[in-house]
Amino acid sequence: MGNRSSRTTWSPDGWQRLEARHQPDYPDQTAYQAVLEQLATLPPIVFPGEIVQLRGRIAEAAAGRQFILHGGDCVERFIDCTPQTITNKLKILLQMSVILSHAARRPVLRIGRIAGQYFKPRSAAFETIAGRTVPTYRGDTINGYAADQREPDPERLLKGYFHATATLNYIRSMIDGGFADLHQPYSWNLHSIEQTHRWGEYRAIVDHILDAIHFMESFGGLRNENLGRIDFYTSHEGLHLGYERALTRPEGERWYDTSAHLLWIGERTRDRAQAHVEFFRGVSNPIGVKLSATAEPRDIVALARELDPDGEAGRLMLITRLGEEQVRGRLPDLIEAVASAGLDVAWMCDPMHGNTTTLAGGRKTRDFDSVLGELDATFEVHRAAGTHLAGVHFELTGDDVTECTGGALELAERDLEARYESYCDPRLNYAQSLEMAFLISRFLREQRPG
Repeated sequence: MGNRSSRTTWSPDGWQRLEARHQPDYPDQTAYQAVLEQLATLPPIVFPGEIVQLRGRIAEAAAGRQFILHGGDCVERFIDCTPQTITNKLKILLQMSVILSHAARRPVLRIGRIAGQYFKPRSAAFETIAGRTVPTYRGDTINGYAADQREPDPERLLKGYFHATATLNYIRSMIDGGFADLHQPYSWNLHSIEQTHRWGEYRAIVDHILDAIHFMESFGGLRNENLGRIDFYTSHEGLHLGYERALTRPEGERWYDTSAHLLWIGERTRDRAQAHVEFFRGVSNPIGVKLSATAEPRDIVALARELDPDGEAGRLMLITRLGEEQVRGRLPDLIEAVASAGLDVAWMCDPMHGNTTTLAGGRKTRDFDSVLGELDATFEVHRAAGTHLAGVHFELTGDDVTECTGGALELAERDLEARYESYCDPRLNYAQSLEMAFLISRFLREQRPG
């Protein structure tokens, strides 16, 4: 990463002298250190050559020659490490990418929030369940979702490593073996919501979407031999610094975090004076940074220079998550500051997090129209600024969950309990994700040259 001087002044353990937020407090530190030592001896999950390839493709997207589809679960669960669930996740991303590629007339780069997204920062350290105060759930690699499993357990880090490895191995086997039936949706199992008020219209729209995919396939747009090799990359939030350090390995003069191809720093951990920025400034993976409406242009320019002092193409992704109502007021200043500083970044839009609402009973949801509204505004602002929106970042699933309102089914708040499965934040379901891809296609057609 970075220039020679910054590389020589960085060490993979230097972050330990700084404040590290959102790290679990393990009761048995000896057991924790033993787990980290074991992780450090295990094979890498991904390889430096793949990371270098991804940086090259992100650079192409930043220049408007590719488009990035970055999506997956809010937080992965160990129980979802099954062939069918992994297949569903991969299938929806591949189907969306074909739709987007058809509209954009350029390759789509697929990055999954998968094979490692087992960590989650939380706003509060504790919560109350059935009158009992317990530590907050922070992801399956830290603690369990059940109230009696909330004490951080370092052995879960090893489980996370092996679940991530198994997931990625299965994805690679599907891709290398030829991913069959790309045009087919997963087996529909919507019995819990078939009687809802808009089921007939919902199924009609889903059928229309699938008919469109079949139509594209008839012209060769979906057949694997015409897609060429399907490249797929993994990502997760770089939150647990002990885990990330254990899987960071030297390769020549550089260090690579081999836990994933792409890591991102969240809104809560992007302080330049703290440990996450110090650690990730030294690894050579592409790094994303989430930016909320509180992001100040001057601070973001300084952060970008810290993480990418040499302006290396494909190194840095700035992922805005501003909220539908804040985009037009906040994004132009961020774009102007980055452009004036001469920084080479890939701009991304995460339209999910800034549009999260909490219902009276504590259930979180997101409105489909608000998500679409933020995307629309973001495309508009970049078009006016003469910059490229390099891609989109979604929390989504290939399953038929009921977590976000709106979309073709027009899910209402009363429908959410039918199949709300996320342990943290709400995701677009299969049909909402496909519908979103077709709607984004309109923006891409307006954006493409000629």
